[in-house]
Amino acid sequence: MWKQIKVMVSDLEELTEYVKRSSYWMRVIRAIGDNVIMPFQIAKKSGISNNHISSTLTQLREHDLVELINPEMPRGRLYRLSDNGKKVLMELTGG
Repeated sequence: MWKQIKVMVSDLEELTEYVKRSSYWMRVIRAIGDNVIMPFQIAKKSGISNNHISSTLTQLREHDLVELINPEMPRGRLYRLSDNGKKVLMELTGG
């Protein structure tokens, strides 16, 4: 069982390096890409089980890497990369 460690980073380079430490974070960010997407779609694209997607999305939201665009919906939630998430994706893909 892993222990969640909350680290706040402000610099894009530091944030990108922090993301690289978690294969789940990297895979989820890549799976979302430029899309507005539901968690089950992220799970399918990333190869991560549905059980882990929710906690990974929560962590990415806490670090301002993804946005939940319909928080009022208990089901059918939609996610997209935040501006910071898009910058990190560009750093990860060399774009």
